[in-house]
Amino acid sequence: MTKRLLGGMTPRRFLREYWQKKPLLVRQAIPGFNGIVSRDQAFELACGFDAESRQVWHDAQGWQLRHGPFKPKDFRRRGPWTVLIQGLNLLDDAADALLHRFDFVPWARLDDLMVSYATDGGGVGPHFDSYDVFLIQGMGRRRWQISAQRELDIIEGAPLRILKRFDVEEEWVLEPGDMLYLPPSYAHNGIAEGECMTYSVGFRAPADQELATQFLVHLQDRVELDGRYADPELTQPRHPGEIGKDMIEKVARSIGRIAWNRDAVRDFVGCYMTEPKAHVYFDPPDRPMGKTAFAKKISRRGVRLDRRSQLLFSGGRFYLNGEIVDIANGDRELLRELADKRRLPPDTRFSESAQSLIHGWYCDGFVEAGEG
Repeated sequence: MTKRLLGGMTPRRFLREYWQKKPLLVRQAIPGFNGIVSRDQAFELACGFDAESRQVWHDAQGWQLRHGPFKPKDFRRRGPWTVLIQGLNLLDDAADALLHRFDFVPWARLDDLMVSYATDGGGVGPHFDSYDVFLIQGMGRRRWQISAQRELDIIEGAPLRILKRFDVEEEWVLEPGDMLYLPPSYAHNGIAEGECMTYSVGFRAPADQELATQFLVHLQDRVELDGRYADPELTQPRHPGEIGKDMIEKVARSIGRIAWNRDAVRDFVGCYMTEPKAHVYFDPPDRPMGKTAFAKKISRRGVRLDRRSQLLFSGGRFYLNGEIVDIANGDRELLRELADKRRLPPDTRFSESAQSLIHGWYCDGFVEAGEG
């Protein structure tokens, strides 16, 4: 199935020859695919509060952008326009399944599945992304123009990152089921030919500045330094308003005692990469089953992670939805399988500790009973 998705090549070859290196066009990557949601379903999602949505159009004043939730009348606009809905995978099982077909890339790098609907001529203008993206055509047709240009200056003051200059080097019209992969910083422009819908698989690629900032935030609750500033050798200053060299040196020595190792970095990465986005909330069951009833149900139906849950591991350390989880040695293999496959089949044998742990996750809304 993955080889068909990648045009007949193995994931190993794709990662070696194309990933973050050059584009790849795959005709009929998903045969028979015509999308996951209809136009009306997409509009309904864009009118709700559960999805992040945007509407984009171009008029005499330039590029325009509005954020949802929208009202139905907003979709009666004349001329070309586009509506984009982020995180479709958090709202729909089929979208979640499509996103997780890209299992040749670590889950920690997967971000979300976005769907865009466009009227004839609609698009978001020539731009580039700072991350890898797979563009899968659903309903209708879209013309994609791409360029490996190095000049990536954007229009100042525009609400979108629109390129000042775009030199088309190649272009194709994608039909339902076709897919185009683009590496980071590859300039591209998609133009709808008639109304169409496109599904975009995006990947996480945080900036170094963001990683550094968030790591310091992660450390602030874990740093424990004893002692307190003291200066028993203090002498009368010549300038009371001056910060003396001795004070700077003392503070520098205190801060210099902050240290971390690879284990601290591993825990940061695990928590950071599984942290739900700000708008994501979990729905615990109103009347949760007891442990015994839950055990019987997952024995018959298996168990799966909620669409919004992210479970990752590194060695013997496990991370779920932004938190470190302690897993007994004997349960780690089973939990690694759950992290890899995001589900466990019926008749899975659970230890008492694993059963208790997963029942707690069920009560928090992190997992659910489901067909394995």
